[in-house]
Amino acid sequence: MAEKPAAPGRVVFPGATPAVAEKLKRLGLNCQADLVLHLPLRFEDETHITLVAAAVPGAAAQFDVTVISSEIAYRPRRQLVCRVEDASGGLVLRFMNFYPSQQKVLQPGARLRIFGEVRGGFWGTEMIHPRFRVLHGDEALPTTLTPVYPTTAGLGQATLRRLIERALQEVNLAETLPDAIVKRLHLADFSASVRSLHTTPADAAQPTVWQRIAFDELLAQQISLRQSYAARRMHRAPSLAGNGVLTDRLLTQLPFKLTGAQQRVWQEIAGDLAEPHPMQRLLQGDVGSGKTVLAALAMLRAVEAGYQAALMAPTEILAEQHYRKLAGWLLPLGLEVAWLSGSQKKREKLAALAKVGAGETALIVGTHALIEEGVEFARLGLAVVDEQHRFGVRQRLALKQKGVHSHQLAMSATPIPRTLAMSYYADLDVSVLDELPPGRTPVVTKLVGAARRDEIVARVRLACRQGQQAYWVCPLIEESEALQLKTAEETYAHLSAELPELHIGLVHGRLKSDEKAAVMAAFVRNEIHLLVATTVIEVGVDVPNASLMVIEHAERFGLAQLHQLRGRVGRGAAESACILLYEQPLSETARARLKIIFENNDGFEIARQDLHLRGPGEFIGSRQSGLPLLRFADLEDTALVEAARATAEEMLTQWPTHAERHLARWLGGRAELLKA
Repeated sequence: MAEKPAAPGRVVFPGATPAVAEKLKRLGLNCQADLVLHLPLRFEDETHITLVAAAVPGAAAQFDVTVISSEIAYRPRRQLVCRVEDASGGLVLRFMNFYPSQQKVLQPGARLRIFGEVRGGFWGTEMIHPRFRVLHGDEALPTTLTPVYPTTAGLGQATLRRLIERALQEVNLAETLPDAIVKRLHLADFSASVRSLHTTPADAAQPTVWQRIAFDELLAQQISLRQSYAARRMHRAPSLAGNGVLTDRLLTQLPFKLTGAQQRVWQEIAGDLAEPHPMQRLLQGDVGSGKTVLAALAMLRAVEAGYQAALMAPTEILAEQHYRKLAGWLLPLGLEVAWLSGSQKKREKLAALAKVGAGETALIVGTHALIEEGVEFARLGLAVVDEQHRFGVRQRLALKQKGVHSHQLAMSATPIPRTLAMSYYADLDVSVLDELPPGRTPVVTKLVGAARRDEIVARVRLACRQGQQAYWVCPLIEESEALQLKTAEETYAHLSAELPELHIGLVHGRLKSDEKAAVMAAFVRNEIHLLVATTVIEVGVDVPNASLMVIEHAERFGLAQLHQLRGRVGRGAAESACILLYEQPLSETARARLKIIFENNDGFEIARQDLHLRGPGEFIGSRQSGLPLLRFADLEDTALVEAARATAEEMLTQWPTHAERHLARWLGGRAELLKA
């Protein structure tokens, strides 16, 4: 049987002091079994000795030398300087940080074995902080390459190597997978694969060895997520079957027909809501694919069944936009929609809370204010979370928990690549809106150097004179919100001077909510021709007459942000354009990002390439606060992800004991993190 995971708060490392155990914990190693899967970063060749005269500058090598002199020099800074030699020549060793114990052993006459990079220096050929040990007699050289492991401050390689070697001898590395699966998938032996990777560089290892480790890691993740999914289905939730009266009335009065994709997804959502266990569905749709109307239908279905429904959005601009759109659709049906936000006047807020608490209002829209203490729902049956990736795991759960095991619909306009949906989101049911409503015009994207800014200002003037409206997005300055505000105000002042005949508005994160709302309302009414904005307009802003967007310093933005911003135009019949102004010189990453956004309009393709550029850790953002990241598996290996997913289902139904042993090996004490 595999070694049991360490109990929470207890770290089990035979041969390690408590201080070392704490440092191991910092590396995410919670028990001795975890050491087995702590694989080397690289290997160093300590199998032979190089003569000093044969040293190659810039290359790492190992030498056997004798100390000739050792002294502390004070210029240009305090350092320990040792002169050493072998039969072929001499070297200088320099230590900027040293202990008295090191000074004591580096005395003239001491024989050393040193390893490090050689370079030219002030005193001739030198090594800075080489790794060394004192030789006592003839010591045999290692016969294999020396592994170098990921570590943390205060945890030396020698200690790590000793503990890992011991773990490889003591931990039970017996097979956790049934023989039938190992044979069918032609998997390499687990124990032999792990031992091989501790002694063989990655590029020299057999491909089957890496494949086995990657598969096992993916399998553990899939088993854990599928368990979480199954556990959730054991909970009871209100069955929101409804009679279809309100949903049919909404569909009849809408000025448009649902697309085929919207109809398919509505059937999926309606089917989930009718079940007696909580829905946990992620609705993905590119910018403008029509997610809001599906949220409205789901909320109406909850009302038909006698329950309340709440929609939470990450920003006040987006939440208010949802509120206005839902109120416009639902008031004609005789339904009141309550509004809750942090900036609301106390009296208004208390009145809304009283109605919600008494069950007099069935539909509620708001920001984070919905999850504050004191917000009580009479019968919450459905929680809708828009732009779910903007909320942390706990925030999403907080709204859901306002109703006992209520249904949850998460919406995202940031498309998730298929392999990511199959791996990190395997505990959710995923619906995809892969069809845009008719009448949406494709947005033309142009890349323009900042030196041609005057031409772009003239283009804005022309568009606004022709009755169109435009956005001018100010550069992203992540380090400082104050600096970003200053830049936005300066841009507003410059454009106001350059375009005196236009009405120009300014909106940014520091504006009070009512001021922000007033500017946005004036823009919607076409009283403002050009809106200067920070990224607060990234999601949810819907002004069909706006056909031109300029993004300044586009090289500072991520791909998802650029795609979201671009989605603010192209919402009407007029031909739309998004102009990306960039400053030279461009980094390789910035160049790659701009190339991707220029060549692609499809959000899913952009997301796939973004995943390739950044890796899953950055891509999934807040989802990772509660999810162990994959260390060895490559999500672009779709076949392996598919195989792991199918095998997880098979093991949970046919070999549950094997599945538990596999989880214990790979996740140890971290499995509970997935419950969120």
